[in-house]
Amino acid sequence: RRDAMLGCNPFAQTGRSKLQNKRATVNQQIIKQMRIRAGAENLLKASSNNKVKDMVLLELSYVNSNLQLLMGELEGLNSSVDVYQNAQETTNIPVIALGLKETKEVDFSTAFKDLIRDHYNENGNSFEDQIADLMDLRQACRTPSRNESGVELLAKYSNHLPLVESRFFAPNRPTGIFFTWYDSFTGVPVCQQNLSLEKASILFNMAALYSQIGTRSNRQTAVGLDEAISSFEKAAGILNLLKETYTHIPSYDMSPAMLSMLIRLMIAQAQECLFEKTALPGVRNHFSSLMKMAQEAAKVSEIYDQVHQSMIQTPIKDNVPTFWSTMSQVKTNHYRSMAHYFVASALLDHELGPSDDEDQQEKTLSQVYDQLPDKCSPLDILKRKDERSRMGKAHIRRAITGHEEALRIYSLCPNLTKLDALQDILKASHMRTLEKYNEYEDEEEFADYTEAPDIVSKTEHKAEMEVPAAVKVKVIDFFQRLGPLSVFSARQRWTAPRTVQLVPQDRDLGFTLKGESPVQVVSLDPLCPAAADGLKEGDYLVAVGDTDCKWMSVGEVMRLLKDVDEEGITIQVVSMMDSNPSVPTKSATFSGNLPKTYSMICLAYDDKDKNSKSHKVSKKSSFLSWGLKNKLKSASTLSLPTTDQSGTMPWNKPCRTFPSSSSYNESLS
Repeated sequence: RRDAMLGCNPFAQTGRSKLQNKRATVNQQIIKQMRIRAGAENLLKASSNNKVKDMVLLELSYVNSNLQLLMGELEGLNSSVDVYQNAQETTNIPVIALGLKETKEVDFSTAFKDLIRDHYNENGNSFEDQIADLMDLRQACRTPSRNESGVELLAKYSNHLPLVESRFFAPNRPTGIFFTWYDSFTGVPVCQQNLSLEKASILFNMAALYSQIGTRSNRQTAVGLDEAISSFEKAAGILNLLKETYTHIPSYDMSPAMLSMLIRLMIAQAQECLFEKTALPGVRNHFSSLMKMAQEAAKVSEIYDQVHQSMIQTPIKDNVPTFWSTMSQVKTNHYRSMAHYFVASALLDHELGPSDDEDQQEKTLSQVYDQLPDKCSPLDILKRKDERSRMGKAHIRRAITGHEEALRIYSLCPNLTKLDALQDILKASHMRTLEKYNEYEDEEEFADYTEAPDIVSKTEHKAEMEVPAAVKVKVIDFFQRLGPLSVFSARQRWTAPRTVQLVPQDRDLGFTLKGESPVQVVSLDPLCPAAADGLKEGDYLVAVGDTDCKWMSVGEVMRLLKDVDEEGITIQVVSMMDSNPSVPTKSATFSGNLPKTYSMICLAYDDKDKNSKSHKVSKKSSFLSWGLKNKLKSASTLSLPTTDQSGTMPWNKPCRTFPSSSSYNESLS
């Protein structure tokens, strides 16, 4: 019950919980309409009456229309990025967070109690508290808090699942427990009896939670940017782990193609935050600093272009919100234009002076371009004023064109136009570039057809995937009382406990013990009383008298037996049965009422023979004998355009050569 307190109150009226509740409602409506559609399609196939067929076709068109509306509503919910942003976040371009996958409640009680009774020969009712703790933990995981505690909660449940799987889920024995999870993008439910879907979905939600922590971070501070960078990198790392580990989950949001796109998106957002961190103290109005920032911006643009290209591929484009692909396209154009603006500022505002390092500037400029127009060299651009001005203005024109394209794309997406902060930043960036262009405009401009070359992307800090340590937290098995997993698992078969009376003869019980817990009987004297009472070689000791000894070592068991008197003592033992598994059964998976069958043959069956085949009659010695970085050239820095109205943010304090959206609003008034 303590773990349940770590989850958010599912009835709390926060923006995020309201959004999740709406998603859950839409998911339920989608599954209802899909059931109706499935029934209508079956009736259409079975009926030969034309009048009935016409009525069914009319019903199908109505249901399909409802489904289309519900899918559109779900896409709108997936486009609600404002819910996940930082409360004071009006100065940065919004980033995208993944929504948590929804699931239905699962009751483990009856199935687990029955299996404990039938398979483990224990009283299932004595494990009620442990089963309740597991169910409370799973319930809390449906509403995790948006912080590290929430991630740890999901990780804890994730690390319990392999233990639960070993205890209660055997490939050839159905439990009758169904796990239902809804696709994060389509709302289509997927249901399975095995734990693969459950384990994969919890990992997906861990990545989703990290993406939400990243979007909530205050990106106006270095600490907040570090948190955002780390969170997006961890989200990418977990998604990659999910992609490599679970390759056949029949939920499209966890398909290899979709996961690859989501990994690129998280890395792109981490790289964007790294760019913002570099620009946070202000960009030095210096040739090399401006060129460096140009390449950093080009890197962000390049990665977002890759994200956009992956989003518009079939079938991903049919399942990803249009908002997402439009946002990535807007950012591709915005950051590319910013790169051209920085190069233009470096060429137009900084002439090569006697004190400047000519060789260093030539080297810097040559690294910015991959290819220059014919008969043009980096040194020509640096030393010839007309060539330098011509190239600088060419970059300004490309920057203006790019910003205009970003604004055009922005205006075409209904969900995107709701983000006022994004619109203000795009307009401020466009206005700043126009001011730079007007500053150097001349009458002969129309005759200049120079096309600015592409800028080579480069970064000093590359975003990388990171798998957080929380994924591998240690947990204590809720059901450890059942005994060591090496023996007492759902895969193994053993006899019911047998009681054997031990009577020593000359302080010798007639057998020796070996192994870790549980200990085994070896070298049994076939003539001793214990053998006569049914003790066999290879038997596991599970109790000595009234003491459970499944977890005891050889030494601990020896201490229990060393003072056995002439009347003897009773022990309980179990014998491993021959493991001759039948052909693994198939697990039916229902995805949107379309049955898909996945063979469980991929789950290897542990066919270790625990029985000792060699029965040695010769008597052994007694068991008792054993001993884890301008408008005004005097300006010292440039800043990224923001929507900060107060001018209190660090990158808005320098002169307005790098305007905020407030300067844009002033120019309009």
